[in-house]
Amino acid sequence: MLDPQETEAQFEQRWWELMNELRVRFGKKPDINALLLLIGVQELGQGAGPFTKEQKQDLMHIATCRLFSISGYYELERVDEEGWPHYRLLQQLPFSNLKEQERMLKWHMLEYFDEQEQL
Repeated sequence: MLDPQETEAQFEQRWWELMNELRVRFGKKPDINALLLLIGVQELGQGAGPFTKEQKQDLMHIATCRLFSISGYYELERVDEEGWPHYRLLQQLPFSNLKEQERMLKWHMLEYFDEQEQL
């Protein structure tokens, strides 16, 4: 879950550092949708594409589910015959507004990339 000890300034610093690292790696600063697509492609594990518009939406959904699985909102249910992961919702997400949703998504992205670095 979100770290209650982390101040907003510490959170923003971690986010800025991740964005800077990704800007250096890819040559431009990604937005949240680009990050979701990147995570989805990574979770699919089949390379960078090409993907249709619908597949890109599916990849972003996979990324969202994978990210929220970190805090127990989703779990991986199965991987289909084409290698696409499918998640099951375990509990409703606790957002009361878009700002909260974006902050929680960013926090999960930070955790995801920290986890990937440790592999």
